[in-house]
Amino acid sequence: MTGKIIKGIAGFYYVHDGKSRLYECKAKGVFRNKKIKPLVGDDVEFSVLDEEELTGNIDRILPRKNALVRPAAANVDQAMVVFSITHPAPNLNLLDRFLVMMERQQVPVVICFNKVDLCEGDLMEQYGQIYRQAGYEVEFISTVDKRGLDRVREWLQGKTTVLAGPSGVGKSSLTNELHPDAAMETGDISRKIERGKHTTRHSQLFHIGEDTFMMDTPGFSSMYVEDLEAGELKEYFPEFAAFEEGCKFLGCVHVGEKVCGVKEALSQGKLARSRYDNYLLMYQELKNKRRY
Repeated sequence: MTGKIIKGIAGFYYVHDGKSRLYECKAKGVFRNKKIKPLVGDDVEFSVLDEEELTGNIDRILPRKNALVRPAAANVDQAMVVFSITHPAPNLNLLDRFLVMMERQQVPVVICFNKVDLCEGDLMEQYGQIYRQAGYEVEFISTVDKRGLDRVREWLQGKTTVLAGPSGVGKSSLTNELHPDAAMETGDISRKIERGKHTTRHSQLFHIGEDTFMMDTPGFSSMYVEDLEAGELKEYFPEFAAFEEGCKFLGCVHVGEKVCGVKEALSQGKLARSRYDNYLLMYQELKNKRRY
């Protein structure tokens, strides 16, 4: 039989058969021997051991379209990152780090700012300008008054989407709006492995429509950009490219150079100050790390 891994925990992989059944499977030893780890999102061939108990063995992992490192997932089309627009205010440094990670893995991102029902002033205009200017799709939503949820459903349609974001921004509420049976499905797995179900601790994939899957991931409070040379970081801030022809030196990193098109664009308000400041922070982190 073939199916898709929707959750992996404590050595067990929960495989959905694409219809209505969920099998608790173990991966064969051959995967460990080859140092291959099944991922949430993997399409697999599996053998049923007990149809009543719904248990089986994963025999083969089918070819992957892609494989993300963080979050660990396979066959992903896009990421949807959720931050609250207020209560609490969004941590833009954390958001920019996430965007760098997705750029590195070539995964398109839709940014959702939640809790707009609590929003005052021009925050929507402010954050929309920062990230649309950087080339990202931005949506403003509320899980309380359902604002923007139809647009979110349009983004998800026909794709496998990673849903990510810090704890406390309403990500679980959004999951429950988009897929009301999510808590029940999480509960079914939790009962099998005797774990609590109130906090997302592991990635889990939900089938929410034809050819449409959504992966809820654990909330993150920090994110480190690693395995990257400081001089490469600029490649993952896509809005810089339009201004680099104004740089005097080939390989300009837009930090200490006197004649720099990116810094000139910044001074003219063509680039967001918060984005550039977060770039500088990450650049220095990477440069300092290299010294040790």
